[in-house]
Amino acid sequence: MEKPRDPALSKSIERLLIVGLILSGWALIVLFRLFQLQILAHDRYSKFAAGQQERLEPLDAPRGAILDRNGNYLAISSPSRFVVVDPERIPDKATAAALLARVLEVDAQKLQADLETAAASRYRRGYLVVDPHVSEEKAEAVRGMKLDWVEIRQGRLRSYPNGQLAAHVIGNVGWGNTGTDGKGAAGVELKLDKELAGTPGLVRVQVDVRQRPYASEVAKAPVVGKNVGLTIDSEVQQAAEEALRTAVVKNHGDHGSIVAMDPRTGEVLALANYPTYNPNERLHAGETPDGREDFAVIAPYEPGSVFKVITLSAALETTRLRPETMIRCAGGVITLFGRTIHDAEGHGDLSMEDVLARSSNVGAIRIGMEVGAQNLYKYVRKFGIGTRTGIELPAEAPGLIRRLSRWQATSLASVAFGHEVSVTTVQLARMGAVIANGGFLIYPHVVAWKQAPGGPKDMTKLPEPVQVLKPETVSTMRRMMERVVTSPHGTAHRLHLVGYTLAGKTGTAQIFDFAHHIYTHKYNASFVGFAPATNPSILVAVTVAGTTGTAGFGSPAAGPAFQEVATAALRMREVPRDVPEEIAGLEEKELAQKEKARKEKAAETQELDAVAALSTPFTEEELREATGGASEEQAGVRDADAPRMPDFVGKTVRGVVEEAAQTGVEVDMLGDGLARAQSPAPGARIVRGERVRVRFMR
Repeated sequence: MEKPRDPALSKSIERLLIVGLILSGWALIVLFRLFQLQILAHDRYSKFAAGQQERLEPLDAPRGAILDRNGNYLAISSPSRFVVVDPERIPDKATAAALLARVLEVDAQKLQADLETAAASRYRRGYLVVDPHVSEEKAEAVRGMKLDWVEIRQGRLRSYPNGQLAAHVIGNVGWGNTGTDGKGAAGVELKLDKELAGTPGLVRVQVDVRQRPYASEVAKAPVVGKNVGLTIDSEVQQAAEEALRTAVVKNHGDHGSIVAMDPRTGEVLALANYPTYNPNERLHAGETPDGREDFAVIAPYEPGSVFKVITLSAALETTRLRPETMIRCAGGVITLFGRTIHDAEGHGDLSMEDVLARSSNVGAIRIGMEVGAQNLYKYVRKFGIGTRTGIELPAEAPGLIRRLSRWQATSLASVAFGHEVSVTTVQLARMGAVIANGGFLIYPHVVAWKQAPGGPKDMTKLPEPVQVLKPETVSTMRRMMERVVTSPHGTAHRLHLVGYTLAGKTGTAQIFDFAHHIYTHKYNASFVGFAPATNPSILVAVTVAGTTGTAGFGSPAAGPAFQEVATAALRMREVPRDVPEEIAGLEEKELAQKEKARKEKAAETQELDAVAALSTPFTEEELREATGGASEEQAGVRDADAPRMPDFVGKTVRGVVEEAAQTGVEVDMLGDGLARAQSPAPGARIVRGERVRVRFMR
């Protein structure tokens, strides 16, 4: 017979079983969790743990060098010690800037602005370069500050050994600017950034509990960037920059551009802009990037009379007109659709070649009418106007020629002498090259080759040149462009190259003020020419924008710069002379005498494109650059002591009459309203008996 169970014992056993089950369940849960953590989620938590102890950061590849055509280094990267900060981790930007500025000896206010801009930018790379080339002494001082938001890193500093030389071609890389650290920011550096930069690697950085780095190792090696060889000749470039600076400063211009190239190949030997900049200098937050605009590539303008090269080429190709054909210039006056256009000189009939040499606008208009709108438009397009050249520089402008369907009644006449059309200086050079190289549209380029480390040079491949003109047309145009220089009445008769023949064309256009819808008293002066004229191997296009006064017209403003650059390029490239030695020797002696006589001589043939009333100015949408104008030649004997021509623009008819009476000049008034344009220009010396033409518009 069984003993009855003790109720208390039974309850104890039950409790033990329950506790055992609970403990077993808990143990199973723990074991499962351990299994989950150690086995199933091992990789994830290992990565998480590693992330607390180390981080992967990009390792920039050594950037490829940029060289000129002779192997001179224009841009290099060398090992350097950087001070970098993480702006987001800095609690007080002003205090941080003051601390670092004292140690690094930099401007505290500029540094603070950089820190604040970087912290607010969504394009930031995670750090900001404060000093790209710090000494070991200063680096130790920074380390001694023991700040968790500042680091000393080893890297490569991009530098430009020749300072501002070819700055607009080479460009620069960004550093210390949010989103552009070490990346191409302008010029070839930007256009070929991928090739120059190579492929970044990775570096594994060990950090402590406060996320401060204490060790690092390369996790993935970077691929070195390609070297890039340019077509630029540093000596020709230097000559171009010096000549351009003189031209802009002397003629009180706003800016200027020069393009020198081999017209046979399109190789650009020099491309200069003024103002310019030094790519080694840092641009801080809030600072204006003065001098960084590549006007030769990005800034189209109305070319004026230099464009007559296309008009006369089209005439030779599509009409029976020839150089000796007489063109009726009717005393230098033509009336179209109620508007009267004057030449400054009262020409009678001129031969076609004299129309170009003297740059008669009336003659060019009559030739344009013979060509017709469709043919003229076709040849303007054939010369590449309105399309980009493809030069390897950023933001190239295509220029502008209105579609034929949008031409106004006066557009044919305007385009015939270089208005209602816009070109860049690079396009102007390509236009001239068509005449210089035998009639082909070539492709200006600044990149000669690219080369990966240890690999062969990959030479630049260009499209095949397109034939634009017949050989006989080219031969005729060369002779006529020579007369622009050799004829005593030519608008560039003062230009001269010792030992070489040359050919070219001048141009001047008034600048249109979109804000006030009037033409200003500033001009775009230009010249395009090539040498030797018999077998051209050098072509130079010069533009000086915003010139003032009679000295700011095409020939005197842009011509001397052409002369200096062409002379330097011919000498440096050892181009054989095409003028006999005995004649060249006499030329050299006479040149100084001619220059002295020129300065003393009051009689000058000047070119002025200033009949603004004829053209239909581009809208701001069509042409953002506020350039414009129309054209006429200005010439006359002006006494150095004679009074100056008044400024009539903006005055009423009565105001013009009263001021003219006080000055003693006769006035021809056209239209009504307010005075909008005048010829001769304000400030010109008054010739006895001279009449001033004033155009009034409402």
